Amino acid sequence: MDRTIKAVIFDMDGVLIDSEEEYLKYELDFVRTKNPDATMEQLYGMVGSSKKDAWACLARAVNNGQTWEELRREFKEEFHGDAVFGKIDYTSIFRKEAGVLLKELKDRGYGVALASSTQMDIIERVLRVNKIEEYFQVVVSGTQFKRSKPDPEIYHYTARQLGVKEEECLVVEDSTFGVTAASRAGMTVVAVIDDRFDFDQSLADYRIHNLLQVLEILK
Repeated sequence: MDRTIKAVIFDMDGVLIDSEEEYLKYELDFVRTKNPDATMEQLYGMVGSSKKDAWACLARAVNNGQTWEELRREFKEEFHGDAVFGKIDYTSIFRKEAGVLLKELKDRGYGVALASSTQMDIIERVLRVNKIEEYFQVVVSGTQFKRSKPDPEIYHYTARQLGVKEEECLVVEDSTFGVTAASRAGMTVVAVIDDRFDFDQSLADYRIHNLLQVLEILK
């Protein structure tokens, strides 16, 4: 690697935890109350998308004339969508190699941060139940910002909190928007490959199948 890397920043969903299909299961249950023939694959476009694009995808799967705004409101208010996060067993979907990687990064003296679009209480729960809180010097939620990924604001802020320059950061992401945000921030980007969701990872500097490959990149 040409750059000197001083810090590693992780996204959470799809990187540290394989959570996306777990969330989609509940959204699919909701969709099937309106369209029993809907499939999980029809909802894959929700993953890593903006709120509008994600729920427009769900509206296409429902296909009953309701707007995405109406469906989102119904999911949250009548289907108790916000309760989904409390039903997930975050230990079962935690990538076990993540714990090994985090410990090694700490032992090597790298700054380590988490920059996720997820709300902070869910982030804290994931870190707590998987016993990895100690490895993160900085934890940032996208709800702290007006603009979400692919805007690079979350990554500029995280670098400042770590006390490092953007070019000294390596980011581990997966989604199109996440990879784009980190690239726009001027950071080295490692994308975790996931062929289920058709992410555009073309802006990534590296693509990996296993998180422990990050250690090879840092050599």
